[in-house]
Amino acid sequence: MGRQWLQKHREINAAKRGKITGKLVREISIAAKGGADPSMNARLAVAVEAARKASVPNDTIKRAINKGAGIGGEKLELETVTFEGFAPHKVPVIVECLTDNRKRTAPEMRVLFRAGQLGAKVRFFFDHMGIIDATHATEGLDPEEAAIEAGAQDCEPLDETPEEGTGGRFYTDPTDLDTVTVALGEAGWTVTASDIGFRPKELMELEGEQRSDVESFLAALDDNDDVHRIYAALA
Repeated sequence: MGRQWLQKHREINAAKRGKITGKLVREISIAAKGGADPSMNARLAVAVEAARKASVPNDTIKRAINKGAGIGGEKLELETVTFEGFAPHKVPVIVECLTDNRKRTAPEMRVLFRAGQLGAKVRFFFDHMGIIDATHATEGLDPEEAAIEAGAQDCEPLDETPEEGTGGRFYTDPTDLDTVTVALGEAGWTVTASDIGFRPKELMELEGEQRSDVESFLAALDDNDDVHRIYAALA
């Protein structure tokens, strides 16, 4: 649950569709900095597929790719800014933002972290790794075997397993992310997310009001337009 903690709680509705589309488009542009051809850029291929599943128009996807790759004169002005600290009840949190104005984003993060503690060094609570979410249509597959064959270092079940088939989250060395992503695809897995991120070394168990406090804090972070990824050490 530490990776993209709120992803499984999101509901795509009319109120949030525009915001989610914006985040998907930014992910495409960032991924396209590594190359405009999805067949040669595994992270871009995954980002494009996620956008298509969310019904993002093809023209919008193409513009996002061109902008990220610097094609046609448009330059990507976004940069990645990372904030770390504690959520309520000392839950370690890392927040990755994509922003065109860090002078706007930083004060917004300070306000959002009032219920926690911004600036505390918590990165040592996490491992920096390549993280891949993938599903396979065949039920009963052993994700550990797939991880070994694809060259991943470790794996675990997805937070939400598909009703039919097999789901797994695969962890790699950051330099092996593209190689393992491609290998899983060639083995019949459908990759739904592929990115460099943070894996909590240990997860905190909270219940009742304490858990509600942390969930509300993370939800407020996720609502910020600049927030791209949230990693929380919460079970």
